[in-house]
Amino acid sequence: MELLTTKNRFSRLFILLAVVLMSTACYKDNEEDLYPDNGCNTENVSFAQTVWPVINNNCVSCHSGPGASGGIRLGNYNEVVATIDGGRFLGAIKHENGFSAMPQGGSKLSDCNISQIDAWIAQGKLNN
Repeated sequence: MELLTTKNRFSRLFILLAVVLMSTACYKDNEEDLYPDNGCNTENVSFAQTVWPVINNNCVSCHSGPGASGGIRLGNYNEVVATIDGGRFLGAIKHENGFSAMPQGGSKLSDCNISQIDAWIAQGKLNN
């Protein structure tokens, strides 16, 4: 009889332990805890300091000069603004359906770079 009660005690202890462990595993995740600020600054983005380096490093090699790929030229501020105003630039760098994913044959720009370009456009595409 004593063996049965000892077994019962261990079973109850095991169940209690399992319930405690499971209840502590169930909590609401806070997005800020899961995805801390990665330092992507999208306030007061400048063309010269933020946007141009991204375009120069990822786009200009194919999209400049007389032989610019697809006739899209991104060799200077005016050409970048004209391409953005043409409506294909953001769809291409965001890899949206219906657009040629850019940079072609390369990795998609980082989410931070895309957010910064988006912010620069929203801030008026200033030549700053």
